[in-house]
Amino acid sequence: MIVRTTQLETPIGACWLAVSDDGLCALGMGPPAAADLARRLERRWPGVRLEPARDPDGTAARVTRYFSGERELCDLPLDLGGTPFQARVWKALRAIPLGTTMSYAALALQLDAPRAVRAVARANATNPVSLAVPCHRVIGKDGGLTGYAWGKERKAWLLAHEARWDGGARAAENSARPA
Repeated sequence: MIVRTTQLETPIGACWLAVSDDGLCALGMGPPAAADLARRLERRWPGVRLEPARDPDGTAARVTRYFSGERELCDLPLDLGGTPFQARVWKALRAIPLGTTMSYAALALQLDAPRAVRAVARANATNPVSLAVPCHRVIGKDGGLTGYAWGKERKAWLLAHEARWDGGARAAENSARPA
């Protein structure tokens, strides 16, 4: 199995991405992301061969346009793997509109799993392609920024970026509805 990888410089630091023949399969930010990316891909596909690519399938250009405020990333082709429950959570995350947020509890309720808040949070945390599956749009029930694999500072920046991009409009918690 060959996975094409590249690194981009963004306003919030280095962004690493990996693309398989089926779509974006990993995206991470910051210095530790490169080593983490290789470990995650090796766990998923033992013996995977990573090959540097300038812009695998145009994904790097699309991510660059996201950071410049020109496009949403929820329409990228993805190759996520994961369990059926994770897939349901990730699909619901992709349906949270740009410029809005939702709590873990509201997301669990929306998935008809109101007692599965922790499982929803865990699926959110194991999202392999942040930005394209916008896990940063999930916040605490009290409106506070909860953990984010790439740091709360980046999460705050992304939410502010999307709020500006969206004309400053941010819907109240629970406003997102899955497609």
